Amino acid sequence: MKSAASRALRALPTLLRVGVAETVAYRAEFVVWMLTSTMPLINLALWSSVADQAPFQGYTSADFVAYFLGALIVRNLTGNWVAWEMSEHIRMGVLSMRLLRPVHPFIVYATSHAAALPFRSLIALPIAFVLLISSGASSLTTEPLQLVLLVPSIVLAWLITFGVMFSLGSIGFWITQTFGIVNFYFGLWSLTSGYMFPMAIMRGKFPLIAEIAEWLPFYSTLGAPVELMTRKLSGEQIAHLIGVQAFWAVACVAIALRVWAAGIRKFEAVGN
Repeated sequence: MKSAASRALRALPTLLRVGVAETVAYRAEFVVWMLTSTMPLINLALWSSVADQAPFQGYTSADFVAYFLGALIVRNLTGNWVAWEMSEHIRMGVLSMRLLRPVHPFIVYATSHAAALPFRSLIALPIAFVLLISSGASSLTTEPLQLVLLVPSIVLAWLITFGVMFSLGSIGFWITQTFGIVNFYFGLWSLTSGYMFPMAIMRGKFPLIAEIAEWLPFYSTLGAPVELMTRKLSGEQIAHLIGVQAFWAVACVAIALRVWAAGIRKFEAVGN
């Protein structure tokens, strides 16, 4: 275990350079993926127009601006396409070469996607920050504790998202096309993560569904850090939010590694 960890640490700079090179090499696909994560801007226009005349479920137009620009920032920092990448690598046989590396593929894929974060932030984040400060600044939190915990919350959201997507990608060991499963996941995620509308609106209309949704991992990947950014929360609420995120981060990484281990045994058996 110690030698594996040391190998991973030694390989980290190289893996980051490879991740940057892959992002640059496949820049067209990268730009297309980035453009698909701009749905919060559409939701911003929709919901802010709803609240132009009067607040809706306690949200003013400025609140919606702050919320959905926060969602755009979090989505760009936490989203990834590793499930699609893994599915193609398994189907095309590219994975066989990757297995020759002395570092676990989970770390390889994670490092590759982490290396792409600066590029994904170049366009969307400056626009979001400018609009956020100019139009929705009054709705941003000023609580020091929430601001301090925002970065760990986004890191946990990234780990949960990557763990889930890595698990979905590993399903490719059993079926040749995982895109249908990934698309189903994205649809469920969109409705329960706070991506399409703030969870507070669901709490007002469907409190039981909202309570269940808040305990699922989807909300922890987006809605939780966005609410940490835009709402004034009590100490108990903050502890609950971060605690649920930490639980799902550990659980999703553990599940991802288990699914991978089961799949790779099948892959190697077929290969032999």
